[in-house]
Amino acid sequence: MTSPLYNASVPVMQQMLRALSDVLKKAEDHATQKNIDPNALLQARLFPDMFPLVRQVQIAADFSKGIASRLAGAEVPSWPDTEVSFADLQALIAKALAHIGSFKSEQFDSSESREIVLRPGTPKEKKLTAGSYLLHYGLPQFFFHVTTTYAILRYNGIEIGKRDYMGAY
Repeated sequence: MTSPLYNASVPVMQQMLRALSDVLKKAEDHATQKNIDPNALLQARLFPDMFPLVRQVQIAADFSKGIASRLAGAEVPSWPDTEVSFADLQALIAKALAHIGSFKSEQFDSSESREIVLRPGTPKEKKLTAGSYLLHYGLPQFFFHVTTTYAILRYNGIEIGKRDYMGAY
């Protein structure tokens, strides 16, 4: 039997990361066809106090690796945020997909009773059950950054729609 927390995390994040990759490819193609500097899209924001597209993708990838690693009881790898191009972002998404795809459902079997500690040893330390962490913190954060990436691109004229956002399911 497959772990419920595995089913609610890894396959969902794989679907959304693949869709994010496809959306970024459409954005890159759009920039090429319209002779737009790719940095105009990569550094685009919905509002000045929000992160640009590059950072939105980095954070989505960070949440995917963190969620899967924590729920599987594995160390969360540290990846530098050095991406500056569409190719870099595609490589980051591929790395995130490979990382989360490396986990087996069995690694999540005892995760329901696992305690997840965020920001340990700091004044902002927060302790959550694995289920609460996934459903009330991890996935909402992941989806926020995927959605914001989509919104930035749509706002900037990339012809994408709900099917692009959802990807194959």
